[in-house]
Amino acid sequence: MDLLELQSELFEKIRKFALHNAIQHHGKANVNAVLGKVLAEHPELRSKVKEILEEIKGIVGDINSKSEAAIKSELSSLAPELLHKKKQEKHIELPDLPNVTDLVVMRFAPGPSGPLHIGHTRAIVLNDAYVNRYNGKFIIRFEDTNPQNIEPTAYDLILEDLAWLGVKYHEVVKQSDRFDLYYDWAKKLLKNGNAYICTCPVESWRELKKQSKPCPDRELPSEEQLSRWEAMLVRKYHPGEVSMVIKTDLAHPNPAVRDFVGFRIIDHPHPLTKDKYYIYPTYNFSVAIDDHLMGMTHILRGKDHLNNTHRQRYIYEYLAWPQPEFLHYGWVSMPEVILKTSIIKEGINSGKFEGWSDIQLGTLQALIRRGLQPEALKRYWLDIGIKDVDITFSWETLYALNKDLIDGTTDRYFFVWDPVKLIITDVETLTGHAPLHPDNPARGSRETVLEVKTVAGETPGIPVFVARDDLEGVKPTEKIRLKDLCNLEVTSIDLPSVSYVKYIGNDLEILKKGAKIVHWVSFTDNYPATIYLPDGGKISGVCEKDIKNALNSVVQFERFGFVKLGDSTQPLIGWLAHK
Repeated sequence: MDLLELQSELFEKIRKFALHNAIQHHGKANVNAVLGKVLAEHPELRSKVKEILEEIKGIVGDINSKSEAAIKSELSSLAPELLHKKKQEKHIELPDLPNVTDLVVMRFAPGPSGPLHIGHTRAIVLNDAYVNRYNGKFIIRFEDTNPQNIEPTAYDLILEDLAWLGVKYHEVVKQSDRFDLYYDWAKKLLKNGNAYICTCPVESWRELKKQSKPCPDRELPSEEQLSRWEAMLVRKYHPGEVSMVIKTDLAHPNPAVRDFVGFRIIDHPHPLTKDKYYIYPTYNFSVAIDDHLMGMTHILRGKDHLNNTHRQRYIYEYLAWPQPEFLHYGWVSMPEVILKTSIIKEGINSGKFEGWSDIQLGTLQALIRRGLQPEALKRYWLDIGIKDVDITFSWETLYALNKDLIDGTTDRYFFVWDPVKLIITDVETLTGHAPLHPDNPARGSRETVLEVKTVAGETPGIPVFVARDDLEGVKPTEKIRLKDLCNLEVTSIDLPSVSYVKYIGNDLEILKKGAKIVHWVSFTDNYPATIYLPDGGKISGVCEKDIKNALNSVVQFERFGFVKLGDSTQPLIGWLAHK
């Protein structure tokens, strides 16, 4: 068939495919995807790819310049059957755990230095998913053996964050409650010759390790080791003077695995146990003891713990304990996220951040404030899985997953940023009817009645607010459409002062002729609003009156993004979730 004969039908199909592709990809159609769709239906046109490709580029360029609302509106008119055709999601299933022979027991073990952040959620989500799959046991263990790095409120905040994630656990344990137990196992290791009390200066001890040489105290008799241990417990040493060290292989190729500290002196009150303890276990000692005594069958954590795994295996071997399955997933780099607790605390104290929920941060409290859904975060980590490859965290992917979850149920409203005044002439009254959701009429609509107002020095007319950038570049006689209201012909543009347009009806055919869609808010019946952004900025503008019905929920401000609203209109504030 000759291309010219196909032109009308073909170009209509191209536009349908491009509109549908744009909706599936957040307002941006892909030229190659549209071309593939066309050739799949018309393989006879492969010889004319160059000609077709040029047409596709033009159509895609035009569509990508439009708002998502305008794209949906056109597709609804041109091919409504495609509007509700969803992109098929492909989710990756986690592999089975190795060597499952009995009840699966796993854990998440946060340090209570602050609430949870995004980086923690990978371990939480994966462990939780496996426990659910095998109907196992999930333990939350607070690793609070460093009293200098504990935020007392974090114990409760972390449990609140887990509740938001929908994680169900069976037991909560604090390591600070288990010190006497750790002391018993330390004594046994010293007695068996698997550990020693080192009195070397720290730097000297480290230098000896680098050279694979033993500390002079390493081979002292166990009686002397136990005597020194008892002296530690009764506070005869000062911080830095002595430590209990677990023996490993001094010839190990990795210096980090050679002899490691199991206990050290910390003369600092613990938020929970106060001054009760003076000798504190290190991470590797307490974790190895607890993982065995709590019956862990599978330890799932990042590759950054590989050295810790090698260290902890020595304790298992010395005590003749069966070892759990250790699984390590790849590094996740998060270059655009503020996660470090010390930086956040410093920022809160200096006033840079208003608290743990400041949306500049990567805490779960910040995500909650922004209105992101826990299921999006869970889906993100489940799709990545437990692969050992290193990755970079993608906000775009998380936002896309979140949008898929909320787009179908989130009500739409108008928000005009950087507002300027537009006066509509040649009409006495107008009534806007805007659906709360374009794909779900049952959710209802918003109605706005507009009337002529007379202001000294201005031509009488119906005043509305529109975004300043919507009028920039618009020329007299150009036609525009106020969304869900009416069509207008531009009379004069005077920014940032008052611009004038005249009413020319309500025929939607104007859109097919390329009329620009402009969002608006009543000049006389609105709420001033401030929207806070994750980069620390903010945008001010006005919202339509019906926004009062959506307080404390997530809404979509058309052409702006998804926003979690505060609980009051005095003032009206919101936090941007994402575009």
